[in-house]
Amino acid sequence: MNSIKNVPARVLSRRPGHSLEAEREQFDKTQAISISKAINSQEAPVKEKHARRIILGTHHEKGAFTFWSYAIGLPLPSSSILSWKFCHVLHKVLRDGHPNVLHDCQRYRSNIREIGDLWGHLRDQYGHLVNVYTKLLLTKISFHLKHPQFPAGLEVTDEVLEKAAGTDVNNIFQLTVEMFDYMDCELKLSESVFRQLNTAIAVSQMSSGQCRLAPLIQVIQDCSHLYHYTVKLMFKLHSCLPADTLQGHRDRFHEQFHSLKNFFRRASDMLYFKRLIQIPRLPEGPPNFLRASALAEHIKPVVVIPEETPEDEEPENLIEISSGPPAGEPVVVADLFDQTFGPPNGSVKDDRDLQIENLKREVESLRAELEKIKMEAQRYISQLKGQVNALEAELEEQRKQKQKALVDNEQLRHELAQLKAMQLEGARNQGLREEAERKASATEARYSKLKEKHNELINTHAELLRKNADTAKQLTVTQQSQEEVARVKEQLAFQMEQVKRESEMKMEEQSDQLEKLRRELAAKAGELAHAQETLSRTEQNGSELSSRLDTVCAEKDALSGAVRQREAELLAAQSLVREKEDALSQEQQRSAQEKGELQGRLAEKEAQEQGLRQKLLDEQFAVLRSAAAEAEAILQDAVSKLDDPLHLRCTSSPDYLVSRAQAALDTVSALEKGHTQYLTSSEDASALVAALTRFSHLAADTIVNGGATSHLAPTDPADRLIDTCRECGARALELMGQLQDRTVLPRAQPSLMRTPLQGILQLGQDLKPKSLDVRQEELGAMVDKEMAATSAAIEDAVRRIEDMMNQARHESSGVKLEVNERILNSCTDLMKAIRLLVMTSTSLQKEIVESGRGAATQQEFYAKNSRWTEGLISASKAVGWGATQLVESADKVVLHMGKYEELMVCSHEVAASTAQLVAASKVKADKHSTHLSRLQECSRTVNERAANVVASTRSGQEQIEDRDTMDFSGLSLIKLKKQEMETQVRVLELEKTLEAERVRLGELRKQHYVLAGVMGTPGEQEPSRPSPAPRSSATKKPPLAQKPSIAPRPDNQLNKKDGVYPAQLVNY
Repeated sequence: MNSIKNVPARVLSRRPGHSLEAEREQFDKTQAISISKAINSQEAPVKEKHARRIILGTHHEKGAFTFWSYAIGLPLPSSSILSWKFCHVLHKVLRDGHPNVLHDCQRYRSNIREIGDLWGHLRDQYGHLVNVYTKLLLTKISFHLKHPQFPAGLEVTDEVLEKAAGTDVNNIFQLTVEMFDYMDCELKLSESVFRQLNTAIAVSQMSSGQCRLAPLIQVIQDCSHLYHYTVKLMFKLHSCLPADTLQGHRDRFHEQFHSLKNFFRRASDMLYFKRLIQIPRLPEGPPNFLRASALAEHIKPVVVIPEETPEDEEPENLIEISSGPPAGEPVVVADLFDQTFGPPNGSVKDDRDLQIENLKREVESLRAELEKIKMEAQRYISQLKGQVNALEAELEEQRKQKQKALVDNEQLRHELAQLKAMQLEGARNQGLREEAERKASATEARYSKLKEKHNELINTHAELLRKNADTAKQLTVTQQSQEEVARVKEQLAFQMEQVKRESEMKMEEQSDQLEKLRRELAAKAGELAHAQETLSRTEQNGSELSSRLDTVCAEKDALSGAVRQREAELLAAQSLVREKEDALSQEQQRSAQEKGELQGRLAEKEAQEQGLRQKLLDEQFAVLRSAAAEAEAILQDAVSKLDDPLHLRCTSSPDYLVSRAQAALDTVSALEKGHTQYLTSSEDASALVAALTRFSHLAADTIVNGGATSHLAPTDPADRLIDTCRECGARALELMGQLQDRTVLPRAQPSLMRTPLQGILQLGQDLKPKSLDVRQEELGAMVDKEMAATSAAIEDAVRRIEDMMNQARHESSGVKLEVNERILNSCTDLMKAIRLLVMTSTSLQKEIVESGRGAATQQEFYAKNSRWTEGLISASKAVGWGATQLVESADKVVLHMGKYEELMVCSHEVAASTAQLVAASKVKADKHSTHLSRLQECSRTVNERAANVVASTRSGQEQIEDRDTMDFSGLSLIKLKKQEMETQVRVLELEKTLEAERVRLGELRKQHYVLAGVMGTPGEQEPSRPSPAPRSSATKKPPLAQKPSIAPRPDNQLNKKDGVYPAQLVNY
């Protein structure tokens, strides 16, 4: 725990004078303890109870004066973890502490900024997080000081939000921008934390991961409120301002929405957050601010903090502020005393102890260095993953920009088509204008002809006066002509009125009416000419015709007025046509200008699209090249381990090598497919990068495990395996180099990797244990068969012992009968105990299969756990064989054809075989199983019964064997000396024979372990050692279970002269 170095002077000088001072002193000590426990350099999350006490302390003193008085003394510049946890505690104090905490923190803004700037300049993971966190805290302090309506917890009602926003659009606009900045700081902190962490579930359960993830709980609480407030303010802005003005706000909100949704999704997937906070779910898409009714569809996200379980209160020791020595100082003093005056008597260390201590220190230093290297490698991998994620995000952004450019291009093309349609409409209007001008010129020509006819009518007026008499005869005709003229006048007036109403809208109808009017006028002119001819013949009726002529003159004046009115309408129509022509020309000019602008924008968009496409191709190749470079580094590291002396102690099994080689071989097809896709479309290298990443890791794993497997293989297969691994690494490195060169990349051939990988796979198959030739689907049947055979062998042994007992009672008597009965009874008890143990083991085995197989069948469970199954088979065979051997030895002893020692050895062998069966059954059993308890009890019973067999055998041997009394009274000195020499010779011969037999026993046991472990480690047996002669089928002992592939440690070697070798733990 980190200690507080600079304790305030008022704490040192205070002495308990009365109750208030004592209470204040106790409060200061409690706060100091909580701060020192909450803010320390351990990479673990801040405990909630310490933070809660600090927050309660701020409410107790109505401020954060005590907190800052202790926090200033913390050595924040010395540890980035200490600074990170300080920022976390300060964030919690700001959110949940007393409102006056905000003003107290304002006075220490410079200290917070200095800590952030200091760690921002250093290359440290926590340092970068501290820099981002301090910016968030400064932004939070500034925002809440500027807007006191919002508490530091950001929890206000909608009425308070409306009141804080006010009615001024500028204030709402500025408040929205500040909340956007606030949200950006929150999201940047979450992104920085996730960038340094692997999002796997296991990482969130580690203390280092929880230390980084703990402050995100406060970030989630802040972001939920900020998201709700920005949605409300955005809808209010869209109700006051046009949509185009707020386009930037909408774009920024959409970016924050997607980032926040991704943040909530990733946090929800982590097991660490599921028990601490209930994270809300955001909608699938952002709100549509252009539709006001969408506000009713908005649901406020609510963050729920589950009720905390009470933690065990640990005793808190007050901080010792006195100047006494620390707890660890006496050890240092003792070490200095030993160095000065030597160690105490009786503790002198020899050279071997010193060497052992030096080696231990070197191992610890190497272990620390290895951990450091692993951490550095993990950090590099995290950084590379972050870079890959950043490149993928940038690639996705480029794709979005490309899609947006395509949409803009389509819109411009649509606008261009509309302009072309408008241009065609203008050309059609131009044609109509020209047709109207032609009709107007024709109307003027007809008007001039009508005027000439009018002059002729005036000239003929005098003639009509002279020929008045002739008109009398044509009076009737004249009256009819007058009626026709009146009717024509009314018709003309109606038509003129109609033309006046429709002149502006229907130019073609007006021209038709004008033509019709001129035809009628021409017809009337003809009629007038005919009338003039008639009047010339009726001049005698001049007086009456003169009156009629006055009427005709009046009609002529009215017709002249109508013609003048028609001329005025024609002028108005011509002016309207000119105005439309001017408007059309302006529209054409504007259309031409817009067309030029659109064509320029279209060309600019096409150039931008081409540039983006080229940039996309370059970025894709850069991603591919970086992935290939990283894969090359991984493969180079794997190849270098083949020559690394430290790698010689690493071992692996052929089974695991075969699985790795097969997995790497399967990825070659994906690599070829990704390479073909990239050559077809260079815009997307994701498939090739993914296949390349998986291939590099699996190929490197295959090379490393190939080298580890060769350490236990015989010489020739090991050399071939090492050469094949080197060839695989060389071809893989050559392929990585080709993928990094754009000119050579199309000629790369990933299929060449199949040959070395297939070679490694074949060598691994050759090195696999031969005992696994049995098909896995037959393992289950073999287990049941061997267990049944073992039970049958034990039953047969019990029956044979009973037969031998009956036979011994008939054929022997006295001491021999007593000895034989005692030996056979002990053997019978041992067989019964073994039978009970086998039955219990069978029950336990069935329980293991039923509890572990799930939905699979019994055969599939045995096949899945083949190693364990083979152990059961081996142990069962050993028990059956031992029981048979015990019965045969007992039979020989009873018949006086065998040795008592053979019976004792068989008893030991039976006890060892049952112990092997118990160990095999215990591996996968539940420790609380009742069958397991019964099996252990049966095992102890078997050991006791085996000891009884040995004891009864020894006592019987002592009773039966005759012991001659040594009487040397009749021997002379020379004979005694001679017998003494013969006895010494016999003793030496027996000692030599004993030594030879011990050596032979040791070799037999060693070869037995080699044969038992050859299934798992075929390279453990020395090639130069000849294999022992096979036993007969009657006495052949079944092979033991497979040994684990772990090289024996040198310090475990025992003395071979004693014929004793270390036992190997059987791993199923």
